[in-house]
Amino acid sequence: MRPVFPRPVPEQQSTATGVPDGRITVAVITRDRCASVLRTLDHLGALPERPAVIVVDNGSDDATLRALRRHPAATRVLSPGRNTGALGRNLAVRHATTAYVAFSDDDSWWTPGTLRRAADLLDAHPRLGLLAARTLVGPRSTEDPLNAVLAASPLPGRPDLPGRPVLGFLGCACIARRDAFLTAGGYHPLLFFGAEETLLAYDLAAGGWGVTYEPSLTARHHPAPSGRADRNHLVRRNEVLTLWLRRPLPVALQGSARLAQDAAAARPGARRALGALLVRLPAALGRRRRLPPDVERAARLLDGAATQRTRRAGPP
Repeated sequence: MRPVFPRPVPEQQSTATGVPDGRITVAVITRDRCASVLRTLDHLGALPERPAVIVVDNGSDDATLRALRRHPAATRVLSPGRNTGALGRNLAVRHATTAYVAFSDDDSWWTPGTLRRAADLLDAHPRLGLLAARTLVGPRSTEDPLNAVLAASPLPGRPDLPGRPVLGFLGCACIARRDAFLTAGGYHPLLFFGAEETLLAYDLAAGGWGVTYEPSLTARHHPAPSGRADRNHLVRRNEVLTLWLRRPLPVALQGSARLAQDAAAARPGARRALGALLVRLPAALGRRRRLPPDVERAARLLDGAATQRTRRAGPP
């Protein structure tokens, strides 16, 4: 039986007319979280932009799939028959027919007016490939820590782009230009899931597209209190795989050495991450493609900022 949630209450006054905004589609990926994804669809269905919504079901049970297909906000439900991880977003983008695609997970949604403003910004800035939004977490609307990191990006502003240039974002809180996303190749199949966004940001920038943080755009994220199963090892694995796929050899070797040291020290998830890295390393070497010099310089600036944050935070 479908769980009952209170109907979404508008979070802010909107002057939107409720006419569907034909410029943007919302892509949602889900797996075995029926209650959460239906709540997300309720919120998306209440937006004044009335966006098309494509849901990719990553191998949920039959009851979840039936509930998705009955929900009035789900314009289309795609069922690849297996868990495609973040690659489900690629599938949704390929099936979208709008110029822009916003991304939600099954526990996140967009605030009223955000999608219309994002489409306006993308219309006004032809080189803009992806907008990273501000993310508010839980019923208390707590700032996601990534907001401050993105806002403090050391990358210089560009006159032809809004917001703050970045090379990272949260996968459930971004809006992409469909053509840019597809040209960049979308999410990389070798990563599957976990810290997969940085590589896509690199590839967008390498293709000449702008990636920026725009805090006037807001996503809401309501993860379950218990969270998902531990994914620390996937994040660590993919961070280092990203180095091998795009960064200079010394950078990749340094990242691998840090992971090996953490594994030797039995830090949580490090041994598992190292083992998974070694399994995928031959494929990463076969797909290795260095970043253009200007993007590599930007990545190094961000590396330096991350090192400074780690030093300020002190040892774990």
